[in-house]
Amino acid sequence: MKHPEIIESKIFLLKELQSRIRQWRLLGKTIAFTNGCFDILHRGHIYSLSQAAKEADILIVGINSDKSVKKLKGNNRPVVDEYSRAIILASLVFVEAIIIFEEETPLELIKSIKPDVLVKGGDYKIEEIAGAKEVIASGGRVVLNPILEGYSTSAILKKLSGS
Repeated sequence: MKHPEIIESKIFLLKELQSRIRQWRLLGKTIAFTNGCFDILHRGHIYSLSQAAKEADILIVGINSDKSVKKLKGNNRPVVDEYSRAIILASLVFVEAIIIFEEETPLELIKSIKPDVLVKGGDYKIEEIAGAKEVIASGGRVVLNPILEGYSTSAILKKLSGS
């Protein structure tokens, strides 16, 4: 069954996503949220996202906009533009929704989405995670996913540059 239009239909603006979340909640679905730059998708990203998807019925992925990635990672990043990153992530069967955010952290997005589960990589501490306090305060939980060692966009770029 080939329906490529399904991929683009997973990319949302906030108002559309909020409407879809209401529908999912009416169906009794739990919502997990994770976020990142996802510049040059690699095995570590796939592992982390697949683990995040196990935490709830629905996985929503927030992607830093190009402008946000530049602020966080420097002027040479992102390598892959935001729409391309969104399409690639939307192609993953275990991802239900993608939303691009402009801020450096997804705090306001998390407050708006109100996920049941907030998932981040194990290289963070709960107190360092944007939105963790708010998710816990509303009865949700925060999960730290293990990191698949040896896989990072920075390492790939370093290898490509010969450094």
